Amino acid sequence: MSDQILPAQNVRIVPGGATREDAIRAAGAVLVDAGAVDAAYVDSMLEREGSVSTYMGNWLAIPHGTNEAKDLIRRSAMSLLRYDEPIEWGGEQARFVVGIAGRGDEHLEILSKIAIVFSDEEEVDKLLAAGSSDELVALLSEVNDS
Repeated sequence: MSDQILPAQNVRIVPGGATREDAIRAAGAVLVDAGAVDAAYVDSMLEREGSVSTYMGNWLAIPHGTNEAKDLIRRSAMSLLRYDEPIEWGGEQARFVVGIAGRGDEHLEILSKIAIVFSDEEEVDKLLAAGSSDELVALLSEVNDS
């Protein structure tokens, strides 16, 4: 098991598109498969999205669980899915779906690091052009820095 927040096995380039719900389920499934969260955490990600959109701008949505689901997180981790086709996300368009599970307050630090990368349009363009999961991880290396 990796101690990185975003190991390459948690990154996917997805051909085509998806619905918002399917994208949230897919991002959550990566976290479950990584052993970072219990399966019920995915339901809490959908619950949060039902109350407030996790769309952040610059093609990015960051679905994450509710505060009540914190006990379903085994360790901090994130997943990143880049879709070839935009996903309709509450009136916006997302191509990056970043699932986050943070122990304690670690989700705030993870969110901050992701927000910094995605606030730079040149960096987003590089992420859109990346040809592999390894290339995406390299471009997002700062999220793995402690």
